Amino acid sequence: MNDGELLAQPEQPENGMGGGELLEQPATADIELVKVLHALGDPTRLHLFRVYADGERYSCSSERLGIGHLHKSTVSHHMRIMREAGITATRAVGRNRYVRLRRADLDARFPGLVEALLRAYEGNAPQVP
Repeated sequence: MNDGELLAQPEQPENGMGGGELLEQPATADIELVKVLHALGDPTRLHLFRVYADGERYSCSSERLGIGHLHKSTVSHHMRIMREAGITATRAVGRNRYVRLRRADLDARFPGLVEALLRAYEGNAPQVP
């Protein structure tokens, strides 16, 4: 795979969400630390990272994510940045999108990073703009 190329991976339905298509994302081996850290340099994306860290799969409901004050296109932008950096996986089911943290992939690629970021976040939670 070439640098920067994205991989669409099939995913089995789970949690009763039906089928759907996993949107393009980098393969685990292609996740780059610089891109992950750059994506999480934004307070809104760092907040989303913390929300997704519980391992659940979330719809793109900005109210449920705690960012209801943001416009839908802004939320979509943040989610795309996180997906393209390899932080999250997004499944399209009809017109709905479901997002989860790629915790196992991040832990495999950068052991200890997720835990370190979560500990740092808890000690100094940013204000979401």
